[in-house]
Amino acid sequence: MTAAPTSTGVQPGKGPAPQGQAPRKVNFDLKQSGIYIALALIVVLFTVLTGGDLLAPQNLSNIIVQYSYILVLAIGMVLIIIAGHIDLSVGSVVAATGAFAAVMMVEWDVPWPLAILLTLIFGALIGAWQGYWVAYFGIPAFIVTLAGMLLFRAVTYMILGNKGIGPFPDQVRTAANGFIPGFLNNVGLGPLGGADLFSIIVGVSVVAGIAVVQYRARAGRIRYNQVVDPAWLFSVKVVVPAALVMFVVIQLARFRNLPWVLVLLALLVVGYTLVTNRAVFGRQIYAVGGNLQAATLSGVKVKSVVFWLFVNMGVLASVAGLIFAGRLNLAGPTAGNSFELDAIAAAFIGGAAVQGGVGKVVGAITGGLIMGVINNGMGLLGAQTETVMLVKGVVLLAAVAFDVWSKRRTAGAR
Repeated sequence: MTAAPTSTGVQPGKGPAPQGQAPRKVNFDLKQSGIYIALALIVVLFTVLTGGDLLAPQNLSNIIVQYSYILVLAIGMVLIIIAGHIDLSVGSVVAATGAFAAVMMVEWDVPWPLAILLTLIFGALIGAWQGYWVAYFGIPAFIVTLAGMLLFRAVTYMILGNKGIGPFPDQVRTAANGFIPGFLNNVGLGPLGGADLFSIIVGVSVVAGIAVVQYRARAGRIRYNQVVDPAWLFSVKVVVPAALVMFVVIQLARFRNLPWVLVLLALLVVGYTLVTNRAVFGRQIYAVGGNLQAATLSGVKVKSVVFWLFVNMGVLASVAGLIFAGRLNLAGPTAGNSFELDAIAAAFIGGAAVQGGVGKVVGAITGGLIMGVINNGMGLLGAQTETVMLVKGVVLLAAVAFDVWSKRRTAGAR
């Protein structure tokens, strides 16, 4: 006669429990969560050091507007790094595309919508040029994009004639440096004062959408008897980000409402997250970076994937070029200097692996925000340029060192 199993129930939030086994412990993935903890600690540190100025409504708005083009570049950069490549030319491409747009809009009087479209095409052609040499000719991306850094900086000088061109049309300046108008009246928030009601409604809608997506994903895993977080931990993972989103939205609504570039960034993050998580092309990117030989044997068109990744990077660099030039209201020959370093740092700090195959769009955005908060916070403290560079270098080195250490630790545990 067989003894009754010690446990036949369902573990809370984990689907059916295997018979005869104790409930599983909650596993805390430091590698996945560490980047968000680091951002929180950095924000708290600079909030204390600046006496709360870091989280002031106007300063939060400044962080988003001033570093939006780096975040756009980080999205494209993390995809290239996941595939096992690198792009050192994006700063020069930002300058070249901004110069191209300025000449069309200011000197040639091309209507701004057509000029923007042509600028995006110009960026795609630059990406196709570099993608061809990397994917089909077989030259390492490091060499191709290093050459591109010099080549497209020279193109910028040739387009501008070693001078700045501006001003840009009002619509372009508004898109790069403006804010959504208040469609509804302000609502009182007690000691916080008034805030735009429309912006708050947008924030609530975003939070509700995130919660629904997370709940449906968890319910789907439960239906297939997959391990999920317990209910309390799931609630924490939904409530904490929701509270942070609403805090930022309310602070922005108290100043001048939501910046247009924030709307653009939100659309890009959602779109590229869906591509990397749900689309076949997204899974192929991870396959190429994770194991090139296995991806080739599996039928993945590796050359095509790499080629289109560089085309995508060129388009995103042109978007960043338009934002940067529109924000300054001027296209200059020195625009984009060191942007490639900030974008690469954002990707690696956000969890991308040096060897490829690992990384997330949200992680790259988080890494970019860490760099932005460090820059802004130390600026508020009046730190010297060399001090800011020192801190950013240490943070980047620490992020990569942590990635290498975690991989060795995982391999040793097997």
